[in-house]
Formats: sequence, structure tokens, C-alpha cells
Amino acid sequence: MFSKRNKTYIIAEIGANHNGDIKLAKKLIVEAKNSGADAVKFQSWDAKIFSKHVYDQNFFLNDDYRNRKDYTLKQIVNKFSLNKKQLFELKLYCDKIKIQFCTTPFSQQQVKDIEEFNIPFIKIASMDINNPLILKKAAKSGLNIILSTGFSTTTEISNAVDYLKFYGNKKICLLHCIGLYPPPRDNLVNLNNMKMLEETFGHPVGFSDHTLGTEISIAAISLGAKVLEKHFTLDKGMFGWDHHISATPEELAVICKARDRISLALGSKVRTVGMLENDRRTSYRRSIILRKKLKKGHKIKKNDIDFQRPGTGINPFEYDKIIGRILNKDLDKEHILSYKDLV
Repeated sequence: MFSKRNKTYIIAEIGANHNGDIKLAKKLIVEAKNSGADAVKFQSWDAKIFSKHVYDQNFFLNDDYRNRKDYTLKQIVNKFSLNKKQLFELKLYCDKIKIQFCTTPFSQQQVKDIEEFNIPFIKIASMDINNPLILKKAAKSGLNIILSTGFSTTTEISNAVDYLKFYGNKKICLLHCIGLYPPPRDNLVNLNNMKMLEETFGHPVGFSDHTLGTEISIAAISLGAKVLEKHFTLDKGMFGWDHHISATPEELAVICKARDRISLALGSKVRTVGMLENDRRTSYRRSIILRKKLKKGHKIKKNDIDFQRPGTGINPFEYDKIIGRILNKDLDKEHILSYKDLV
């Protein structure tokens, strides 16, 4: 699905940025479509994603629920989760407005649900790269698999890829990913890891972007990312754990417009001179010309010639073939020399 693409496939990662509101989720889908994204992605998790230990701590990522009185972590997880029926409603809505739908499963049952949705691929989150049950179920689905590699060593990535292949699925795209939201310094991003992953594993590669702004996404596209995943929101200031690192519709539109131009500009590895460039070449290049007026029978010396535009005469690279040749006619200063002028 991704290996033969010449244009980066852009996924607007809505995740939980719908905040449990189906109307907001549909608004996000529309804005992602209008911004130029190829797909929107949700997440299929439910309250079982965390253990009792995490809920007892009442703390997750940058949001300290211990200091709040209006809700607990478990309450907000329940509020923000989408069930199978809600996800299918969003899938049908995506079909209606013609943008691809996908969702990340976090259990074997959720993988099975996704198969019923008839979607183009399964995205496996970085947290489950070492989860054999989800990897096996995803592999056996026969769907394309996007595997995110955040937090992972090369060995762990290799184990996951081998596991997917063992269960019969080689349709894998690896997303370079830094599991920081956002990375505090740009030198932690290491976009060149995309090339390493491609050379090491021989599968299409992309980038799951948790950086702020548009520049790093555009850089990943320029480096040949087959897939770009970017968190997406309508308002970075909204309540929730991903809004602050997400792209707005305006930012996503910048990324998608850049993708469209870059995909054309990258072109081919085959060196060619196109028709338009070839037409201009003659006027831009130089020819061998005479520095001064010379008589018939003159033997050409180095100081008799120079190179000037246009390139309609003898190629300057052939000047050594001209030295010592005899003129067969009188020629004026700055005459564009041709072989017809020589004995």
C-alpha cells in the first residue's frame, strides 16, 4: 500500500482529541479533510488500558489528576474512550465525506473489530511493539500494518517485524517515532533514523511526529517519508493530553500543501534534461569566440579566444582542438567560432 506511493500519506491523528464528543470528532474529520489529509485516525482504547495501580495513583503524563476535585483519571478515560458502535459511526462518516478512517487497537478484540470495519490498514502503537498477542492478531488479519517504533531499540523493532512475518504478514510500514510529547530539543528527533530503518528492514518508512509546529513534518516528507502521522486538534488550548502537541487545521494545511509540492519536486533518481531546460540551455551556455579581428590564414593561439554566451557555437570544452588550427577566412572580433571557419 505504501511502498509504491510517490506522495507521502498523511494521517491526521485525532486520537482522543475529540474529548469523547462525537460532534467534535466529526468536526475534526471535516477539518482534516479540508486541510488535505489522506486519513484520520482514532484510538480504540478503553479503561482496561491502565491497571488499578495507575488509577490509584491518579496521574498520567503531564496531567496531574491528583490535584483536581472535579474528576479522576478513570472518569476522564471513560469519558474520552470510544466504543465500537461510536467508532463505526465515525467510519461511516469518513466514507461519506471521502477520507480514509483508521483506529489503533489496544486489544485482540479491538483488532477483530477493525477487521469488520473494512479499513486499509492497522496502526500498532509504540506501546504495543512488544505485545505478541496484538502483533499476532494484526498479522493474521492480512491487512497492511503501520508499526510505530517509539521507545524501542533496534532489537525490539527487529523482534516485532520478525513476529509479524512469522505469522504471515510482510505488508509492514515502520514509523520512526520519539516517545516524547513534545521532544524538548530538536536534536532528539533524529529523522535520519528513517533511512536506517529502511536500510535495515527493507520496508517502507515514515514518521510519527510529536514535535511542535510544521517544520519537522515537512523535513520528514523531504527525506522520503511514505507515511506522516501528525496529531490534530481544533484548539491547542483545549483540555486533554494531546491538544498542546497537535497541529491546527492551518498547520496541517501547510504540511499537506508542502507535501504536494515536495512529492513533485523530488521527482526521479534518473538524471535527465527536460525539454524546457534543454530549450534554455543554448542561451545560458557559452561558445568559443574570438577576442579580436583576425585574418585568413591566422594560426589560432590561446590568447585569441574566449568563451561567451550564447552556446550556439563550439563547446568551450573543445578549445584544445581549436588551438593551432588555421582560419579559412577573415573574421571579426567576438565572432562565434564554428568548425566551418577552420582549414
